[in-house]
Amino acid sequence: MSSPSAASAPALRHVLTHLVTPLLMCLGMGIAYLSAFHAPAPHHLPVAVVGEGPQARALAQGLQEKAGDKLEVTTAADADAARTRLLDRGLAAAYLPDADAPTLLVATANSETSASAAEKVFTQVATQQGRPLAVQELTPMAAGDPTGQGLFFLLVALSIGSYGSVAVLGAAGGALAMRVRALLGLGVALVVSLFGAALAGPVFHLVDHGLFGVWAMSWLYAAGIVAIGTALHTFLGRWTTLTMMALFVMLNFTSSGGIFQPELQNGFYGALHSFWNGAGFLEAARDHVYFGGRAGLGGHLATLFGWLAAGAALLVLAGRAERRRTLARTPGQPAEEEEMEEAVGV
Repeated sequence: MSSPSAASAPALRHVLTHLVTPLLMCLGMGIAYLSAFHAPAPHHLPVAVVGEGPQARALAQGLQEKAGDKLEVTTAADADAARTRLLDRGLAAAYLPDADAPTLLVATANSETSASAAEKVFTQVATQQGRPLAVQELTPMAAGDPTGQGLFFLLVALSIGSYGSVAVLGAAGGALAMRVRALLGLGVALVVSLFGAALAGPVFHLVDHGLFGVWAMSWLYAAGIVAIGTALHTFLGRWTTLTMMALFVMLNFTSSGGIFQPELQNGFYGALHSFWNGAGFLEAARDHVYFGGRAGLGGHLATLFGWLAAGAALLVLAGRAERRRTLARTPGQPAEEEEMEEAVGV
């Protein structure tokens, strides 16, 4: 008869093996969030000095020389030109150097943290001129979202609802055909997007207009995540959860621009921001709600459609892989047992 310790050894190994996943999540989250957010600093933050005369050009040149690569200082012909560039999301701020009332134009909806960084710079400029700095906001925020960061937290809710559903579709739904799981995933994404729209609109008033567009983008974003996750479960099994968290939390939230825009982050997250799906959703929602769709909305929507297309392609590949496994399965081995073995740890 085996000793109790010998009998419990396999169970202990089983537990220790599956503890790897949460421990890697802990390590990955720490590395991702701290590397992305621990030391924000501007680099090539785009700002402008308003004016065409020698005084405006001299001020812009002096700021550029003093700031180095922290700022990218240009001039704007007049206040209207500066406003246009701000609403096109090409500037973080524009400074009007008036001798009596220097004013900083900002569009906080673009990025509250970028606007704050620019305000610190030009507050010092105005102080040197012996005048207080007035700040003029060009993008009034919704009543429930005074900082403009509510859309980021909507992104968080959509992401968690989407990738959390993947474990159920992949494991509990493993006996269903891939096309059935794909349709279920589309329905799950619809429900997640409806939850998001309700929270953003009538519940917390993060969005006071354009809610239909935000809902449509939410569905598109969620559907891409669910499709990718459902397909990946076929290939990764119990490692799907960790992979999904890495893709759609660790790398996604940090590169989305919800807290800091690329101009306040290191180059790695700035590069991800140009094509990652979280950034695509957040910037598309900002463009739609606050900038009238004028600031690159089409490109951000293309990013979301691209991720959904990738998910659709992976679903096709996963369906083929599952059919091959079914044909190659050992005679007499129930499909349910195979799925349970694959789902352990998910």
